[in-house]
Amino acid sequence: MDAVNGVNGLPHRSRLGHRAWWVAAAALLAIVVAGAFSTLPGLLTGPLHQEFGWSRGSIGLAASVNMVLYGLTAPFAAALMDRFGMRRVVVAALLVIASGAGLTTVMVSAWQFTLYWGMLVGLGTGSMATAFGATVTQRWFVRRRGLVTGVLASGSVFGQMVFLPALSWTVDHHGWRPSLVTLVLAACATAPLMWLVLRDHPADVGREPYGADRAAPAPSAGSSSAPAGGAARRGLAVLRGAARTGPFWLMAGAYAICGASTNGIMWTHFTPAAHDHGMPATTASSLLAAIGVFNVAGTVASGWATDRHDPRRLLAVFFALRGLLLMCLPLLMSATVQPSMMVFVVAFGLLDLATVPPVIALCREFHGDAGAVVFGWVSAAHQVGAALAAYGGGAARDAFGTYAPVWITLGALCAAAALLSLLVRRTAAAGRAAKSCLTAVDGL
Repeated sequence: MDAVNGVNGLPHRSRLGHRAWWVAAAALLAIVVAGAFSTLPGLLTGPLHQEFGWSRGSIGLAASVNMVLYGLTAPFAAALMDRFGMRRVVVAALLVIASGAGLTTVMVSAWQFTLYWGMLVGLGTGSMATAFGATVTQRWFVRRRGLVTGVLASGSVFGQMVFLPALSWTVDHHGWRPSLVTLVLAACATAPLMWLVLRDHPADVGREPYGADRAAPAPSAGSSSAPAGGAARRGLAVLRGAARTGPFWLMAGAYAICGASTNGIMWTHFTPAAHDHGMPATTASSLLAAIGVFNVAGTVASGWATDRHDPRRLLAVFFALRGLLLMCLPLLMSATVQPSMMVFVVAFGLLDLATVPPVIALCREFHGDAGAVVFGWVSAAHQVGAALAAYGGGAARDAFGTYAPVWITLGALCAAAALLSLLVRRTAAAGRAAKSCLTAVDGL
């Protein structure tokens, strides 16, 4: 794809375009496939309850473990990509996902669901979380970072949008096991494509990052910029440095609320909540898929806006609007799809993942080259919040017989997240100090 006979040692542009866009496209495909797996807990709740007699709380526990590991894996996966390369980590993650989902089809106990789906699928999908997209944009792009970040961040929900209606139909007509087999085959088919297309650094193919004036050499073992030591050691070192700063905790707190109000409740409990009001599960799943359509537009638009506006203010606006929508949701639920519900679907879809590009931009601003790993830790907070909401939502439904208190509580928390986002600016000096501190971490 690339020639290396350009002026001043820089490669000529390939007829197929800059290689960065092909790497981004491959990363997007992997993220789409991994994202499809997050659609299943909401579809499996009813069938598993009927077949095995498990409580919604025990089923939600497996989803919670999945979400926690999804978040905790991200910073270590980013460090592993620094040490062993994106291609190896992503291919291994796809195979782990396929193994976990395949084993889930033969489970007979609730603890096995927690082990196979909660742990194995959580570890695999966490390795291709948004920290993976942040790593791709940081290595391969100088220009269009916000836009590419938005596109890659939308990939997870795009996967949900593509697979959800088909998986819902499969569960209704053929049972839940064939839907899992479908995803196993998709993961296995994607793995070899990642090996062929993904590359770790532009220098590996003699290219400069997109928008850069000159080619940058890939870090080599023993260089000052290369990450030495184990991935776990580096990930924890970055966490220690970031945890000394105010911006990290403000972003982590806001992002935990973000996870609770999106992945934790919507993708796990929206379908059962709608079914409580008489709406068929297939219809509710279609509404979630529609939210995914607008996720793509909203996240790409957010990336474009992040290149041009203060990410703190963008976050505050996104959280405030999301909170209002969640508080209104109990009034919009019905057995049929009303125009007001469609307004909710469009608005929530535009806001759902719009928080990702601003948070990545803030991590990069405060923590420099360690920004991708720091974002992995912030994403871990996101998934802890999601896990608490996934488990707490099911427990609240069992206790109160309705999801209404959950929607109201999460709406109020979103208002708090908007305030936290604005407070990040007040500790900017501490964040700049952390940037120089964390640069030294790479030498550990």
